[in-house]
Amino acid sequence: MTTPPGDQGRPDSAKGATSDLASRIASAKRERIQEDNRATRDASPEMSGMARGLRIGTEFISAVLVGAGIGYLIDLGLGTSPWGLLILLLMGFAAGILNVIRVVAEMNAASPAPPGSDLGPDADDEERNV
Repeated sequence: MTTPPGDQGRPDSAKGATSDLASRIASAKRERIQEDNRATRDASPEMSGMARGLRIGTEFISAVLVGAGIGYLIDLGLGTSPWGLLILLLMGFAAGILNVIRVVAEMNAASPAPPGSDLGPDADDEERNV
């Protein structure tokens, strides 16, 4: 009986340890894959939607509050009573709108389109119509 080329010169205890290590690694990989599948299956889509909504709302509200806070501080420092607050409140509102647009575009790009959805004409469709 011949030994495989990779096992020549190794003692029997080293061969057993190597095969034991390989089986433990394979077992850990299987458990990890099962755990990942379970976590994906257990994640509720409502929670994902709620998290998205909270992120969008937080982006908007924080921009408005930061703008109003800076405007109020400018009014206190310079004595320009309502004007700094009003102007920077409006700028914060505009920044909040831009943040919401950026976040929604980022979320839409990250999520795939639902199966069977019409994504508009392809380049091939336009060539056929010409």
